[in-house]
Amino acid sequence: MYYISAASTISHQPTFQNVGFSTHIEPLQETSVLLTPDYKGFIDAGLLRRMSKILRMSVACAKDCIGQAGIDQPDAIIVGTGLGCLLDTEKFLNNVLTIEGLLPPTSFIQSTHNTMAGQISLSIGNHGYNMTHTQNSISFENALLDAMLLLEEGERNVLIGAADEAIDFLNVISEKLHLQLQHSLTSGASFFILSKQKNDHALACVKDTQAIGLVNDVTGQIKDFLAGNEMKVQDLDLVLLPGTSHHSDGLPASLASLNLEENKCVDYLRFSGIYPTASAFAMHLAADKMKADKSLKNVLICNTLIQSNLGLTLLQSVEA
Repeated sequence: MYYISAASTISHQPTFQNVGFSTHIEPLQETSVLLTPDYKGFIDAGLLRRMSKILRMSVACAKDCIGQAGIDQPDAIIVGTGLGCLLDTEKFLNNVLTIEGLLPPTSFIQSTHNTMAGQISLSIGNHGYNMTHTQNSISFENALLDAMLLLEEGERNVLIGAADEAIDFLNVISEKLHLQLQHSLTSGASFFILSKQKNDHALACVKDTQAIGLVNDVTGQIKDFLAGNEMKVQDLDLVLLPGTSHHSDGLPASLASLNLEENKCVDYLRFSGIYPTASAFAMHLAADKMKADKSLKNVLICNTLIQSNLGLTLLQSVEA
């Protein structure tokens, strides 16, 4: 078992430092905005001015997690991101087009996908294992697998998270490609402390996770995943998946044959919006629900955000 001993999320919901947020969140509206904390409590003012939105979110969530867990340093820092630091990438490309001669290096340095993990490490003076996973919509699941392997190798506390940001250019692209998006494109960051040691404030346990690319049989993979954990679909108390409300039959076609009870299914994109690593938001949402509702023993997060990718994460209650 891998215990979630701390969790922190910045999103369009009142998630940050708000235990029990899952009981009073509302579906996103067009007017919904990113709810950000006072970053000055987590980041030095001099650094704050030079940080993009995604870096601010990541560092604040990471430091909040470390504070919740009551540890001095994590043994490793692992971040998953689908698109990386888009704002700085856009700024760098605009500089290439508009500036003659030497370009300022800051935007280029901060545009790389591993900037978040590196910035967290610099902010807390950590010299341990530092890794970024970027596999599109299953980046977080791959980061989670990495964290679990490190814990099996003897590490005590691993800081793991995921973050992505939306910029206006993404909306332009989606319109030109005539994408019929059912949910808003948004930004978000979720971080966790994972440990093999149970403590009094553990939220939930990560029983298992899997990341599959170029998947052909979603239903079969889910059944195999559950069977590998000695479970059946009927044993699930809650299923979080990206998209139930916009399908006429209530569930995506790829999952219809699982015979899931619709009242046990939650479309987490309704609350997070669309970004590649929104399944990390789903994990915090699930853990918070399990902390509040002791009847939830087994929760499956089924990440089918992109048709060709499948991410599966099985959570169990601490008491299970």
